[in-house]
Amino acid sequence: MDAFFLSLYVALCGQIIAVISVFFIVTSIVSFCLKTHPEMRVPVLRNATSITANGTYTWRLEKRETEPHEAFFYIECASNAWFTFEIIIRFAVAPVKLDFLKAPVNIIDIVATLSFYLDFMLTELKQESDMLEFFSIIRIMRLCKLTRHSAGLKILIHTFKASAKELILLIFFLVLGIVIFAALIYYAERIQYNPDNDFESIPVGLWWAIVTMTTVGYGDMVPKTYVGMFVGALCALAGVLCIALPVPVIVSNFALFYSHTQARSKLPKKRRRVLPVEAPRPKGGKAPGMTGGGGGPGGGGPQTRRMNAIKHNHPGALDVKMNRIGNCTSPVCV
Repeated sequence: MDAFFLSLYVALCGQIIAVISVFFIVTSIVSFCLKTHPEMRVPVLRNATSITANGTYTWRLEKRETEPHEAFFYIECASNAWFTFEIIIRFAVAPVKLDFLKAPVNIIDIVATLSFYLDFMLTELKQESDMLEFFSIIRIMRLCKLTRHSAGLKILIHTFKASAKELILLIFFLVLGIVIFAALIYYAERIQYNPDNDFESIPVGLWWAIVTMTTVGYGDMVPKTYVGMFVGALCALAGVLCIALPVPVIVSNFALFYSHTQARSKLPKKRRRVLPVEAPRPKGGKAPGMTGGGGGPGGGGPQTRRMNAIKHNHPGALDVKMNRIGNCTSPVCV
């Protein structure tokens, strides 16, 4: 009974910490974005003295520069105080300290927190911190920490990892098409007389090819000749085909991870640690409870063969990934 109440207490504390962590992450990101808005900034008052032609001194008050409102500083202090406390506690309880320091999400969290303290010290020392402010954009990457509290985001990340080969192939074909169509549009616009030619070089055409193949179409650069228009139409069609080809594979992987996670969520918590992709097969050949026929050699239906193929392509990875996803106990898990 004591162990039962202890487990409930630990689970409740974990949920409270998760909610507080998500609150400070969202607050920090919103504060970081809002403090750049002109209405959220206040002018910096500076005294400027100049000497006129007749040798007299003039004094004026300049308000050209602005800085964020003071309230944003206190919000950042509170948020980074929590992040510092969280990093220290998580590092202290981490079983392997080196693995904790090598985790990408932890690296982002540590760098983002250190950038705040360095920015604060440089501001107090009256030194320029423009370059450091540029690197403080890494604070936006704190959104990656939400993956710890959302099973849906974890599924999405594992989907992209499982589809890495298809995504690399997509990028390869896009780069190949971009270079080819950039060269084609450059020479196509030079075949006919065109005083308003926007394509002065092939590197300039690369930008147009990227925008066209990704079906964005800003319209800042457009072909003027009939040959150039024909090349532009081919470029748009090629972009649609290249992007559409790997989509079914990505959707299939996402559906697989999602259905597996949904199945695990229906199990008791004590059994969520292990959920085999297929039933263990005895040395005889057929799976327990399976009758002959209906699925070809070795028994099993289409679903079993599909699971076998997935397990063959990603050996041992599915269960491990789903265990990581299933460990999400935050109330914001989906």
